[in-house]
Amino acid sequence: MNFIWTTDLQSTTYQDALTIRKKVFVEEQQVDLSIEIDDLEDQTFHVTGYLNEKAVATARLYPVTATEFKVQRVAVSNTYRGQQLGQQLMKEIERFAKENQKDTLILGAQDQAIGFYEKLGYHTYGEGFLDAGIPHHMMKKELI
Repeated sequence: MNFIWTTDLQSTTYQDALTIRKKVFVEEQQVDLSIEIDDLEDQTFHVTGYLNEKAVATARLYPVTATEFKVQRVAVSNTYRGQQLGQQLMKEIERFAKENQKDTLILGAQDQAIGFYEKLGYHTYGEGFLDAGIPHHMMKKELI
């Protein structure tokens, strides 16, 4: 899978990311569009993964501190799940974070995805919470 990063909200890469997010979060999980596309869009780094030139995976990174990114909006298109593309996406996120001098990644994982993140070295912390009506837990990974 090839990855393209952008901060340009007018770019094709960002539009491809939105298409995936709308399909996964708005259509599949019934998240309200006003929650999915929020006021952090222009403050984050967006990545889209392409397989044979087709956009199949996406995420965004929000710079929380000088050393920490928050991983958000991680999604793989339905027909491409089960092919370890999510794992490839997370490895690319870690590479990008290190390249940008970040040593910690945090994320709010949907409870059904906790096992996926644990296999990649993330651990839960804090109490569970609801985000868009979906149970979540915070997770963290130290990159150093």
